[in-house]
Amino acid sequence: MTYAALSGRGCFPSSQEFRNHKEHELKTSLLIAVGALASSFSLGAFAAADTYQLDPTHTYPSFEADHFGGLSVWRGKFTKSSGTVTLDRAAKTGTVDVTVDPASVETGNTKLDEHLKTDAFFDVAKYSSVTYKGTDIKFDGDKPVQVVGSLTMHGVTKPLNLTIESFKCMQHPVLKREVCGVEASAHFNRSDYGMDFGAKYGFSMDTKLHIQAEGIKQ
Repeated sequence: MTYAALSGRGCFPSSQEFRNHKEHELKTSLLIAVGALASSFSLGAFAAADTYQLDPTHTYPSFEADHFGGLSVWRGKFTKSSGTVTLDRAAKTGTVDVTVDPASVETGNTKLDEHLKTDAFFDVAKYSSVTYKGTDIKFDGDKPVQVVGSLTMHGVTKPLNLTIESFKCMQHPVLKREVCGVEASAHFNRSDYGMDFGAKYGFSMDTKLHIQAEGIKQ
């Protein structure tokens, strides 16, 4: 029996019906492909970097500096700071943007605090902020271990990488939001930033920067 005969009796679709069926299949495939592509974009947006606002009540950049070539160690902290951190866990990268008010320095010694605010050190009348810009965050597995960036202080910008010593995120029981905490540190030569007071008395210019911070997910 011929195809034409079968087609006429309804056993097979006509040529037009066959073409219509193929066009329908093609349209369906295109719709599925477009839907999958849109879904992937949606998932990509969902997996975008998370932003954390630093909590000023739990963020205290601090420092350790030499006194008379090893006689003792000066320690102080800054009580006013702000900033944001972005974390892209999928891409294993991120950024850091922190601003510190040097006039908020506290060492426990009022006279020393006032001296640190003068042009011998931070010169807060001329330089109202200290900033740290992290352009990349390095990961070891799922945990961030280093921030690559630069420190701007006393009008000078120098590369400075932070070593992340501890990092933890959790759902805050009070805020009902994710909060991440970090301990990070670095060393720098303060004379590189134009603050070489005490060098002629044998003070070491090596200074340790320590950052204790908590960030609230936005």
